Amino acid sequence: MKSFMRRDALGAGLRGAASTKPVSRVASVRPAPTAYRTACQVAKVDEMVSVDEELTRLRKENELLRAQLALYQQNQQPSVGAAAVAPPAAATKVLEKPAPAKQASVDGGIIWPKPGEAFWERSPRASPMPLQGGAAEAPPVERDGNPMHIIHITAEMAPIAKVGGLGDVVTGLAKAALARGHFVTVMLPFYECLPKDQIEGLKHECDIEVPKGYRWDGEIRVGPLKTSVFWGRVQGCPVYLIKPADDTNCNIFRGGRIYGGSYNEMEAYLYFCRACLEYLNVSQQNPHVLQLHDWHAAAASMLYWDVYNPNGFSRTRLMLTIHNLDNTGETRQDEFFFTGVPGENFATIDKALDERTIGHNPERLNLMKGGIVYCNAVTTVSPTYANEVLNGGAAGWLRSTFARPELRSKFHGILNGIDCEEWNPATDALLPANFDADRPAGKALCKEFLQKGLGLEVDPRKPLVAVVSRLVPQKGIHLIKAALFRTVEKGGQFVLLGSGHSDPAFRQLADGQFKDHPNCRLKIMYSERLAHMIYAAADVVVVPSMFEPCGLTQMIALRYGAVPLVRRTGGLADTVFDVDGPAGGPAQPRNGFVFDGSDDGALHGALDRALTLYTTQPERWAALQQDNMRLDVSWGKSAKSYVDVYRSISA
Repeated sequence: MKSFMRRDALGAGLRGAASTKPVSRVASVRPAPTAYRTACQVAKVDEMVSVDEELTRLRKENELLRAQLALYQQNQQPSVGAAAVAPPAAATKVLEKPAPAKQASVDGGIIWPKPGEAFWERSPRASPMPLQGGAAEAPPVERDGNPMHIIHITAEMAPIAKVGGLGDVVTGLAKAALARGHFVTVMLPFYECLPKDQIEGLKHECDIEVPKGYRWDGEIRVGPLKTSVFWGRVQGCPVYLIKPADDTNCNIFRGGRIYGGSYNEMEAYLYFCRACLEYLNVSQQNPHVLQLHDWHAAAASMLYWDVYNPNGFSRTRLMLTIHNLDNTGETRQDEFFFTGVPGENFATIDKALDERTIGHNPERLNLMKGGIVYCNAVTTVSPTYANEVLNGGAAGWLRSTFARPELRSKFHGILNGIDCEEWNPATDALLPANFDADRPAGKALCKEFLQKGLGLEVDPRKPLVAVVSRLVPQKGIHLIKAALFRTVEKGGQFVLLGSGHSDPAFRQLADGQFKDHPNCRLKIMYSERLAHMIYAAADVVVVPSMFEPCGLTQMIALRYGAVPLVRRTGGLADTVFDVDGPAGGPAQPRNGFVFDGSDDGALHGALDRALTLYTTQPERWAALQQDNMRLDVSWGKSAKSYVDVYRSISA
């Protein structure tokens, strides 16, 4: 498979599906670096590890680890009430798949929390005790013929650079496409705060010079910014990490957080887009598809067709994936010059002009609009959200853009999945007890563990209602409060984990009315470890969003046997179907509780039904939990849909 290109031989153009207008060319900012080209020949096919070979290696490594773990458990953790099992005579012998764990031994090894302890910061067990076989086994992955080369350009990637669902989606989709046999790479800013110990094989790849706009003595000029490119792997996926080479004189991507650092974010992501394209050009990589994620990467499509492939000779096609239209990347035209390209080149209605600013001084650009216009395909993260964008009010100020027939025709809604290796209650090392649909007893122990750890009344009969969410208006703050008060009023328990703009209101409740309450705990913070424990312990997970492009919370809840209760919007409407609704087909299992309104009464109606079912029909509730845990919420089908779109624009 060819994987390199020259700038003067870049493949077929955008025209037709992407834009009916020609894209202007700025020859003055098209450097032709050659001095450092040889140093960057690092992405050659003959240096790339075969996906099949890598998967084979990982499978063998996984089998060995399973065998070693089983040996350890036999020596250290005999089942309660059973005689200790002697290790095999030959320690190197691969053990046969063990039988399902007995329910009597599932609580062995739990380190129960002490009052006031931050129990989520340490291991909940003396040693792991994952379940094997049964529902814990992942289904076989379908392999695609004619593998493609896909490169993601993104501001987030879980777990090293995760702020929201964007990071989860990038990693999950990349891993799923790799598993299907494709060559996949992620390009990510090398934020100063990245946990380098979580990047396998991190190494300096090369330095390049990236054209960048500067303000100098009142003028805007273009000059080279020396940029370092690093390579590594994150959860098995190859990653390029990009940052300015001189950290002392440039603060881009510096600071203790992914967003909100001391640098100008607009400048940083415009530079990042240019740097990604410049590296691909210098290293002569010619992927089939560049997948750009949200406004942070949208400018790459404008630069690609205007600077790097103005004649449309390259085979590379571009896809923009919209995760959330709440932020569309509005920028001044002079700010766009941070890319080294004048913003005036894109300041027309048919390109990237922000139509809200027509007649203003100055008129502005909208990067998301530019990405929609310039990309060959545009996707968003659920079919219902796509329909809300095209036919409802979800497009906001971009509704006139989506009204253009040539843009509507290339817009697709593809439902997200979740990473079922990370989110697997049968093997999750962050849980005090593992469980699955075939062996559900561990879930009750997880509930007891969380009740003790948070200082709640330990009572398995009380329904535990949870919210794990960013605390921002999009997530339905007033409805989260309504769920809190209603749950406690009805005799249930309520747990909140989250942070965001609405922190003060919940902190006031946590420190006042619900301080040391036996049935309510509000944790105004975020901890990935505690989130895992809450999903495993919860009976109901509430997701009352005002709008939700996809949402992962409800799918994680299904995976962990927590029944989701959602407001019918976006991806929530595509994944949760009311237990009291009409009988659905295989694609619409009756798996949760759904409401339509945005008032407290609408939420109360759904929550009351959930609490009533829990308390009056425990057998039906248990069956619902087990059925939900068997649902396929993986990236399998979603990744296939993405591959179909990749092929449609690469044909």
